[in-house]
Amino acid sequence: MPRSLFDPVALGRISLPNRFVRSATWEGMCDQQGAPTDRLIHCYRRLAKEGVGLIISGYSFVSKDGKQLPGKMGLHDDTLIPSLRELTNAVHQEGGLVFCQLVHAGGQTSSKVIGTTPIAPSAIAFPSYGETPREMTQGDIRAVIEAFSESARRARDAGFDGIQLHGAHGYLINQFLSPLMNQRQDLYGGSLDNRMRFLLDVYAAVRKAVGTDYPVTIKLTASDNLPGGFAMDEALSTALKLQEAGMDAIEISSGTSASGDKSPVRQKIDSEETEGYNASFAHMIKKNLHIPVMVVGGLRSCAVMQRLLWEGSADLFALSRPFIREPDLVNHWRRDNSHRATCISCNGCFKPGIKEGGIYCVVNRIESRNSAPVI
Repeated sequence: MPRSLFDPVALGRISLPNRFVRSATWEGMCDQQGAPTDRLIHCYRRLAKEGVGLIISGYSFVSKDGKQLPGKMGLHDDTLIPSLRELTNAVHQEGGLVFCQLVHAGGQTSSKVIGTTPIAPSAIAFPSYGETPREMTQGDIRAVIEAFSESARRARDAGFDGIQLHGAHGYLINQFLSPLMNQRQDLYGGSLDNRMRFLLDVYAAVRKAVGTDYPVTIKLTASDNLPGGFAMDEALSTALKLQEAGMDAIEISSGTSASGDKSPVRQKIDSEETEGYNASFAHMIKKNLHIPVMVVGGLRSCAVMQRLLWEGSADLFALSRPFIREPDLVNHWRRDNSHRATCISCNGCFKPGIKEGGIYCVVNRIESRNSAPVI
């Protein structure tokens, strides 16, 4: 019998009710310490109520020097656990599941945000930031690995159903993997085995902290989409090593903020032909792995996702921007699978996260104002 987008899917020890995932999305809805606000809790509650199979939280910093943007969720302190539990309880009350994505921004932040010089595998300025980070010492590496481990423990204790490591989009794990950003001469640089060492050490520490039965997944870049950067063949080798180590699932993305029109968040997704821009990468990974593979990037229609499922390109389908405009999208598709997400891929939704304390669809807001009756 052909597989459906609404089939349940096993992911580690848990079962997802369908194949739709809200991919990790920075919402800008946490306070200065990183605690979720009522606005974020309402956002997650609605996504769960509207049928999303799995919610992955916005990227959550594991230590203060790993923060990138304001309003970002924090997992760096035990005092945050009660407020995080309020968020997970809200999701569970609606019958939903939620993972916490853990990140360290590495050199992809600024001293204005974190109050000190950013750290990175090598002292190389990031094109989109311009500030030269400090090369991490062995002590720095050990400290960040411990920060990931402790944050994973906090996520489990706060009631998250699993975690996702952010190993893409130019953040610290990706920085260690990429030969463009990692020019170290020690055991953490040079060969691919050395460049993936940091990721494997992080995973081992996280797994030890949460136990063998707790789902641990990763968002992995398939390519930096930059000349001389981390590329598909290295991504496949890394994915195989992660599977061997016990990783429960892999979400495939690509690009960094320096990748131009091949960045992680692309515009002009206006037809089925432009959808699923990471699908070919996911297909290459999936045909070599037996754990679930998730794909993100410009997915807008059931027809495309169903085809990718039947072709064996992915098991799970992650969306971000469409859920900002249509939180009820999964239930809409359940009623009418011919519906195409109305997101126009303009990226305007993220600007209010900086200026107004939370993202929203600016197109919806404009259309609502234009349709309001004149009194």
